[in-house]
Amino acid sequence: MIVYEATKQLFVEDVVQDRIEENIDRRFYEKMGYHTSQNERKAWNNSMQYMMKVLIDNNIPGNVGIAIEFKIPNTSKRVDFIITGKDGKLKNTAIIVELKQWTEADIVEGKDGIVQAYTGHALREVAHPSYQAWSYATTIEDYNETVQERQIDLHPCAYLHNYLTVTPPTLLADNYKYYLDKAPAFIKGDVEKLRDFINRYIKYGDDKETLYMIENGKIRPSKSLQDALTSMLKGNEEFVMIDDQKLVYETALEMARKSYRDGNKRVLVVKGGPGTGKSVLAINLLVKLTNENMVCSYVTKNAAPRNVYATKLSGDFRKTRINNLFKGSGSFVESAENEFDVLIVDEAHRLNAKSGMFQNLGENQIKEIIKASKFSIFFIDESQRVTLKDIGSIDEIQKYIKQANAESEIMELESQFRCNGSDGYIAWLDDVLEIRRTANSDGFDLDYDIKVCDTPNEVRDLILEKNKINNKARLLAGYCWNWIKDGKNKTDVYDITIPEYDFAMSWNLGNSQTWAIDAESVNEIGCIHTAQGLEFDYIGVIIGDDLRYENGKIITDVTKRAKTDQSIKGINKLSREDSEKANTIADEIIKNTYRTLMTRGQKGCYIYCTDKNLSDYLKKRLNQKNEITYSIDEEDNDVLMVAEDSEEYKYE
Repeated sequence: MIVYEATKQLFVEDVVQDRIEENIDRRFYEKMGYHTSQNERKAWNNSMQYMMKVLIDNNIPGNVGIAIEFKIPNTSKRVDFIITGKDGKLKNTAIIVELKQWTEADIVEGKDGIVQAYTGHALREVAHPSYQAWSYATTIEDYNETVQERQIDLHPCAYLHNYLTVTPPTLLADNYKYYLDKAPAFIKGDVEKLRDFINRYIKYGDDKETLYMIENGKIRPSKSLQDALTSMLKGNEEFVMIDDQKLVYETALEMARKSYRDGNKRVLVVKGGPGTGKSVLAINLLVKLTNENMVCSYVTKNAAPRNVYATKLSGDFRKTRINNLFKGSGSFVESAENEFDVLIVDEAHRLNAKSGMFQNLGENQIKEIIKASKFSIFFIDESQRVTLKDIGSIDEIQKYIKQANAESEIMELESQFRCNGSDGYIAWLDDVLEIRRTANSDGFDLDYDIKVCDTPNEVRDLILEKNKINNKARLLAGYCWNWIKDGKNKTDVYDITIPEYDFAMSWNLGNSQTWAIDAESVNEIGCIHTAQGLEFDYIGVIIGDDLRYENGKIITDVTKRAKTDQSIKGINKLSREDSEKANTIADEIIKNTYRTLMTRGQKGCYIYCTDKNLSDYLKKRLNQKNEITYSIDEEDNDVLMVAEDSEEYKYE
């Protein structure tokens, strides 16, 4: 969708007559249904003056096409400025320009294509402008059938008209060379250079012909993207499906194909506990349906699984191209009816009502997802709701299924691929944590390496040793220690300290989005928001003071959670309004948190409790005496290693 379109001649007239800002805003309202912010209007007015200076060049034909604010289909992204025409061989060509008002920016070490700049009234980590321009071009290439078939050339660039180069360089540093080569960045004083860039690719005007083709191109995944996904999935044992996964898979394919053919809305809800293969199914469906020309996305609230899976699928393909397949759960506020063929929602229990940085956008994420897709599938485990804002439930999903008048089906995954292939441990854990009474009160019969340790150092040492095998062991902890803001990228700034044992470690670092698979992250401790949805061979869990054992009962204490814990934000207010309800919710969140942490390991779990009574209680329930532990054969083959960002806590 293009907000403003014109030829160069008409665009220049609009700028000269001081009506460009008004015209863009009016057309924005006509297309989007609302007015944009005053700051964005000012940015338009400022940047368009600079673009006019660039375009007032006799070598740039007066009938080249100009588009401002092109919304890329199936995304929330808008391209700032597009110039279209034809090259010397009369081939349709488009120049994509990312415009910035920035006057300065800083390098962010350790994050691919990320800079720090003042934007949105604050200093933030954001994508490099060249990365943005390049990613927009690749997204259009990957999903616009007309661009693919007519072989329209797209040439991205960035124009930071207020930015002056500095020494040593920041935005133009070698850190960003890959993206600068793909999409050169032009800065203050580079008008002639930007003109030369445009003239290199556009020789003749096209009277907006290329804009029309891009605007009206059918949206479908490109063959190159399909081929890349297929090759990445082949032979990857981590994504092999077995048992009842196959039945859900085939049912989902059938429902998706029907909706693709007849346009009728369908919803599949899949229940499954930890380790039942929900994420494996989700990835297989994403690849298969994309290869059947359907526009699909894998959706989660947490960024951790999105980043991990995108990395695992990327292979030799640039990860950014794969990123377009993965979206946050708040991405569909502005989506049109049936904009997507398929949306695959993993960890649906983590969905929120409102979206956006300030939780003030949209009505309900479940409703928005069902509206935005012909077929949607929700993978859910209601026992993994771990924050006050988690509203994902089967009842809530069914409510919006009825509102949408959609066909639906509910299925359940039962086979366990985690905790060494049995649900006995999970049932035992539910009983021990007093989540529900089960028949496993006296333990469980399986070959699973579990031990309650007397010190956190012992847990750490066990995990460090196990991680040497294949980098599939990690330390986790309850959210009872604050994140130290100034040390978010430093392993030697210790967030988690237990002085009596001289134990000190850092929470997972903010300069990585793939903690679950990074080689050095075994030296950091993950929390619920970086671990949920991820799976490892071995996990070590440190249980904090929010879970204790007193007078023969499991006690939860929300006051012991860290002040930086956003998952319980609002609990004090709720407690003043309805203390009983607040206590019930807090109890559920804390127990679900530890249940989730303690079920991340396929082969083993090592536990340390800050509360000695809880430690003794767990040992008793395990019949653990004299350091006797359950063990497994290290030669066992892996069945599954999957992974889930906190986009909102340690890092975004």
